[in-house]
Amino acid sequence: MRIPLFSKPPPIAIDPVCAMKVNMENPHGGIYTHDDVTYYFCGPGCNRAFQKEPEEYLSGRKKVDM
Repeated sequence: MRIPLFSKPPPIAIDPVCAMKVNMENPHGGIYTHDDVTYYFCGPGCNRAFQKEPEEYLSGRKKVDM
């Protein structure tokens, strides 16, 4: 049993496609490494979109509003 008062919240990352918060311990969309940096995704669609055009999302020229 875990005691909530002493439990640490899971580490959080920001999905580079839609800017949603993602639990790094259990990313529902998986992970993808680009230029030696690991990115975490909220869902498989964001992961696929990022893999097709990573530079567009990283530069901010492209994003998905959720």
